Amino acid sequence: MRNKEIKAKRYLQRKRRVRAKVIGTTRRPRLSVFRSNTHIYGQIIDDEKGVTLLTYSDIKIKKEKVTKTQIAGTVGEEIAKKALAKKIKTVVFDRNGFMYHGRVKALAEGARKGGLVF
Repeated sequence: MRNKEIKAKRYLQRKRRVRAKVIGTTRRPRLSVFRSNTHIYGQIIDDEKGVTLLTYSDIKIKKEKVTKTQIAGTVGEEIAKKALAKKIKTVVFDRNGFMYHGRVKALAEGARKGGLVF
């Protein structure tokens, strides 16, 4: 196997391990994070019904000389605003197989700052 294939395989193993433990309910939906090289996305999902309740990404944010980590924090705050508008106050955090540092951590801290509890 090449290095790229090994990394992808390890990522999928981590993702499956996290998803086996983290389940969103109607009372406490799941905040899922996806991070690509250029963008970061957040979704709030109700796994019981299989429905995405809301989503937000940095594509909608105007980027002026700001780091990706700062943008991730802003995405977290915006997700929290939208969630509180839909009367969602507590969520389960799903890092989606990514390490909890950098942009993923910034999004989580932004969501906490915005008022979400997890």
